[in-house]
Amino acid sequence: MSLVKLTIKGISYSQTQNGAYALILNEVDGERKLPIVIGAFEAQSIAIALEKEIKPPRPLTHDLFKNFADRFDIVVKQVIIHKLVDGVFFSSIICERDRIEEIIDARTSDAIALALRFNAPIFTYKNILDKAGIYLKINPEQGEEHSDDVLSEPETFGTAENVVSGEGYTQYNLQELHEQLEQAVQNEDYEKAAKIRDEISKRES
Repeated sequence: MSLVKLTIKGISYSQTQNGAYALILNEVDGERKLPIVIGAFEAQSIAIALEKEIKPPRPLTHDLFKNFADRFDIVVKQVIIHKLVDGVFFSSIICERDRIEEIIDARTSDAIALALRFNAPIFTYKNILDKAGIYLKINPEQGEEHSDDVLSEPETFGTAENVVSGEGYTQYNLQELHEQLEQAVQNEDYEKAAKIRDEISKRES
């Protein structure tokens, strides 16, 4: 299976769901986005790593791991998001010490927080991106230039009218889910898009 390189597009947060954040990964040689719902601590750690000028007075957990690895000459070579099961992404951290390579299982949010600190590339497999990737459609009136600004800064998303009553999205059929997915992407509501995509993936798997 071929690997696809990803970059971090940004982090969005929700005012309607406490502690819910969406990490947006961008396909390097394509237009697809891969939204991943993460926790508040991991979102903070990733945001601090992205903002190079922000240095916490004491090392965060991921900073401690980096310091520990540096002390023992362990290098993170790359991170691979290798599996998607029921909306949960599984990742591996590829490490190297004394020219010996080791593969360590990790939560995707932790793996990406560490990849940033080691300047390591992030990859996923093409079949995962085909299944979970989202195309951001460009509004012809706004043009190509506007699309590049999506999530360049953290944005609030998830307004009251976006909250769906009932138990998730189980009451909708696949056609309705795909329509809602397209609408969520157009509204740049990536947290909602990720949840709808996960429901679609469960039914189509």
